[in-house]
Amino acid sequence: MKNIAPNTPVIICAGQYTQHWQEGKMPLEPLRLIAQTFLQASQTLPTAQERLFETIDSVFITNIFGYQYADAPTQLSEILGLQGVKVKEFSTLGGNTPQSTVNRVCRELEVGKLRMALLAGGEANYSLAKMMKNGIKSDWTPQKSPQYISGENKLGSTDLENNYELFLLTNAYPIFETALRHKLQHSPTEHQAHLGKLYAPFSEVAEQNPFAWQQTAFSAEEIYTPSPDNRYIAYPYTKRMCANNQVDQVACLLLTTQATADELQVPQALRVYPVGGADLHDIWDFACRPDVAHSEAIGVCAQVALEQASLTLADIDAFDLYSCFPVAVQAGKDVIGILPTDTRPLTITGGLAYFGGAWNNYSMHAIVQAVENIRRKPQNILINALGWYITKHAVGVYSSLPTAEPTWNDANRSQFLANAQQRINEKALPAPVERAEGLFEIVGYTLLYDRDGSPKKGVALVQAGKTRAWTFIEGEKEALLRLETEEWVGKTVEIHFDEKRKRNFATI
Repeated sequence: MKNIAPNTPVIICAGQYTQHWQEGKMPLEPLRLIAQTFLQASQTLPTAQERLFETIDSVFITNIFGYQYADAPTQLSEILGLQGVKVKEFSTLGGNTPQSTVNRVCRELEVGKLRMALLAGGEANYSLAKMMKNGIKSDWTPQKSPQYISGENKLGSTDLENNYELFLLTNAYPIFETALRHKLQHSPTEHQAHLGKLYAPFSEVAEQNPFAWQQTAFSAEEIYTPSPDNRYIAYPYTKRMCANNQVDQVACLLLTTQATADELQVPQALRVYPVGGADLHDIWDFACRPDVAHSEAIGVCAQVALEQASLTLADIDAFDLYSCFPVAVQAGKDVIGILPTDTRPLTITGGLAYFGGAWNNYSMHAIVQAVENIRRKPQNILINALGWYITKHAVGVYSSLPTAEPTWNDANRSQFLANAQQRINEKALPAPVERAEGLFEIVGYTLLYDRDGSPKKGVALVQAGKTRAWTFIEGEKEALLRLETEEWVGKTVEIHFDEKRKRNFATI
């Protein structure tokens, strides 16, 4: 074993738990689930729990979206009896936040700002919905709005986009998907099969994962074919292509330095090292991206994280690509440089559709799984996490061995990322116009449905010259169903602004 710098960040404890409904038994609320999971995970360490807890000086909680607490970090500290916590943070919204928090904590551990950090998060959305539906009164802590959110909690969509129901991620991502389909020159039928083939291996991984919410392997056809239990959520996405946030899942991590791990006599076999990481965002308003199905930011983050880790893409044994929807996986694969013929796993958990997507905290499960996998067999794992509309990105690389020297605070790397962010931002197109009249070409679109599967209307991003706009697409049922069977990206439609409804419309 080579000498490891004492200020090298290291993960010494990781745990996750999935709570399933049991009739007649009160389920645990999110903070109680987190506390229970951390207590169990910490028992894997030989260090006396009292000494371990005395060393924790910071608590970082991923934003708990489904059930609110006034001060989740303080309340968790009180449940666990942590007395020396000086830094308490409750994150912004976004699936990037677990990995982004790891990246930041590593920087602060390296320079001595922190000694030991507890990262945790999770949801109990399934139990909450079940209790509400059945009129069961819970014994959970009364909900209160968070007293603070650490960082800029900037929304991912504009008022104009919200006017076209794009505050729902399930409505926006399918628009990116049809834009990608057109770029790949797939027919609608070919692309549906392509999506099923992409996601079938994810379901197979989930089938073998004891923490997965849905442990069922589906064939490609079962994933892309609409059925009563696999309805279209928004074309071209069926239910089995979408993140499932109706889950009870929590995860936690304990990060410290090599020196502190030595003091606490943590066995080297339990130590897993974050060896590279980076954060960037794509053009914030997704309607202003020249290519709505492309993410330059993910590619730069992966490049920087690998260089920091002194690894190449060929050195990575497995990936966990954020899989809220298929276009996110494909965008990640493309810019990271994973070829279609590559057989390395794209998920180590089973992904958000099958493993489960506990709102903002999914990627903490991926990190926990990476820790468990590396402990069993030394390897290198790359995780990419994203938030909002393929907007916020964080990449991390994990290994059984650290780099020669910790470099989380390298000034040249920070400047490179800052320059890259500026280049990305400078490519933004003008914001879409509110009122559109005339002929526009469709950039990407989706079809929305009633719960019985009947089409309601389409939503499309359209462009004429350098002018973009949003529009609803209306028509008779038979006409709207053509959006499923024909390629409409690239077609020209006539748009008009309806003064009464204050929106743009195209009729087919």
